[in-house]
Amino acid sequence: MNLSSPIHPDSVPSFASLPISRLQGVGPSLRERLAKRNLHSLFDLLLHLPLRYQDRTRILPLADLRPSMEAQVVGEIYEARIARGARPSLQVWLGDGTGMLLLRLFHFGRNQLALLRPGRRLRCFGEVRLGPRSLEMIHPEYRLLKTGQTPPVESSLSPVYPSISGISQTAWRNLVAQALRLLDAYPLEEALPPSVVAEFQLPSLAAALRFVHHPPPDSPLELLSERRTPAHRRLILEELVAHQLSLQRMRQRRRTAPAPALRHDGKLAAKLLGHLPFPLTAAQKRVVAEIAEDLAQPVPMLRLLQGDVGSGKTVVAALAALQAVDAGYQVAILAPTELLSEQHYRTLQQWLQPLGVRCLWLTGRHRGRDRRAKLAAIASGEIPLIIGTHALFQREVAFANLGLVIVDEQHRFGVHQRLQLREKGRKSGQVPHQLIMTATPIPRSLAMTSYGDLDLSILDELPPGRKPVKTVAVPDARREEVIQRVRNACLQGRQAYWVCTLVEESEVLQAQAAEECAQNLRESLPDLRIGLVHGRMPPAERAPLMAAFGSGELDLLVATTVIEVGLDVPNASLMIVENPERLGLAQLHQLRGRIGRGTQEGHCVLLYRSPLSELSRMRIELLRQTTDGFLLAEKDLQLRGPGEVLGTRQAGAVQFRIADPVAQAPLLPQARKIAEILLHQREDAVSPLIRRWFRDREHLAGV
Repeated sequence: MNLSSPIHPDSVPSFASLPISRLQGVGPSLRERLAKRNLHSLFDLLLHLPLRYQDRTRILPLADLRPSMEAQVVGEIYEARIARGARPSLQVWLGDGTGMLLLRLFHFGRNQLALLRPGRRLRCFGEVRLGPRSLEMIHPEYRLLKTGQTPPVESSLSPVYPSISGISQTAWRNLVAQALRLLDAYPLEEALPPSVVAEFQLPSLAAALRFVHHPPPDSPLELLSERRTPAHRRLILEELVAHQLSLQRMRQRRRTAPAPALRHDGKLAAKLLGHLPFPLTAAQKRVVAEIAEDLAQPVPMLRLLQGDVGSGKTVVAALAALQAVDAGYQVAILAPTELLSEQHYRTLQQWLQPLGVRCLWLTGRHRGRDRRAKLAAIASGEIPLIIGTHALFQREVAFANLGLVIVDEQHRFGVHQRLQLREKGRKSGQVPHQLIMTATPIPRSLAMTSYGDLDLSILDELPPGRKPVKTVAVPDARREEVIQRVRNACLQGRQAYWVCTLVEESEVLQAQAAEECAQNLRESLPDLRIGLVHGRMPPAERAPLMAAFGSGELDLLVATTVIEVGLDVPNASLMIVENPERLGLAQLHQLRGRIGRGTQEGHCVLLYRSPLSELSRMRIELLRQTTDGFLLAEKDLQLRGPGEVLGTRQAGAVQFRIADPVAQAPLLPQARKIAEILLHQREDAVSPLIRRWFRDREHLAGV
């Protein structure tokens, strides 16, 4: 077997390269509609898989019909009449000698009543429903039959495609049928070696495409709808392989650029550890060692640090930063919000200023002379540690010798933004190391597919003495009882958060607005010191309130989800979350991570509005059952899907055409194995395979 034969024959154009404009009926308007769905080639079109299938391969006797089934029937019209009422309808009674079926048309014309007269024969297809008096079909597809005519049936199951405005199912089926005919005439490259196809018992790529669009009549509808047939497995596996190869290429490409080897004597790190009022956990020590080893290498580190809320990622980041500073380089720490960046700035300044390490904070709020002075200090290299928001991306920000980039809450940023900041640090052909942090645990199945180009470190241990937060769910009808609980806790010297999901009242969302809530609580709790913060407040107003709460000058802080990350007040041990049904599991878990950070046990009260949806009920029950962020992340992934967990607007987020990294997680080891085989035995197939599946990521993968 020759594994090194070229993948593209020169004589005949490949099927995958044929543009969609080759099909009859695809003019400029339709081509533009299809392009908006990233359907440019015939191969793209055939990857637009059916959502479900209809069985039009047989005619069912009316006696065999059951509610909720889709069926094709033939019968004679016994009666047709217009039924008056609130919604007039044309009612047609159909019989075939085995039973009767009522056809009900709410949108009809007089000509239909003339055509659908007793004695004529019809072929119908539709969903069977249980009506008041009999089984019926609402607005079925129907066709009049000539006397003695035997209606033809389909030779395969009929696909139903995801709709695009202006393209009917008939048009979709016509386009796909044309593409499949061209598939017979042009070669479709097999990127997987025959040995792999045989080992994993896979059909050919062309056979898989034909099957998923025109399944035989005896194909199991359940397996087809769930994409669990061998044909679907072939397509899914190839896409996962292409994705693994793109990650490998990204990793290889990253390692071709040199990075500064950040070797140091460890004096600054030792001083910091000596000043900290707490020892590192075993998990922190392990992760610090992993990062330190990477930073000492002359190739760029790209490491993802996962840690549950309160696991101590900031200390790990500080020690990594000190290694770079000790080696004579600058460090940039990027946070998604001004609040989080300010929290990092204050914490790091408190820890590092006694060591003689200067920190600088840069956000969009810094303007004029102050901003110019900060930019000059960064460009000169006199400030080794720079903390900021998206402002660090701006063109006028220039670093003298950036050696390490630390990105916090990485899911708020995308691949392109990470690359943009990395390019700012490019100096003499070198690029900075990158440490990507998240307090939102990413399930292993998702991390392997979405961040497979990153090395992974996990903080899976909480500092000693941290007690799990107890969570209870309380209906809004018991609001007064909850308010008194807050009063008692604060009068005993503790502090509390009251979290609202909106700033202003919204009748549509029916959520208690933070401003109104704060006013009501001030009236109900006149003996408490109450503050209000939300994302729309100017930072100059918000910062003093946050500082006052941190120093104990406020008892109760009413806030929006702006406090989700970055706020550390050890004395805060009680949190009330309004309308928890509006938030995802991960966000609720992040919020309650703000309490229980001191010696007092934390209590989180989820104040919900009845009635709860089944999904909201499941989320709240899961929060009550566990404080394990990684377990909650897995459940959140199952409930909401990868797009929402990662953030669908994230630039560079993985968008699979067919594969589902959650449902098909068992296929990931096979995909990695096949990717390794291709890299070692069929290198010529790698770039075409990545282009075939991930055209939009070619520049990232370097193909």
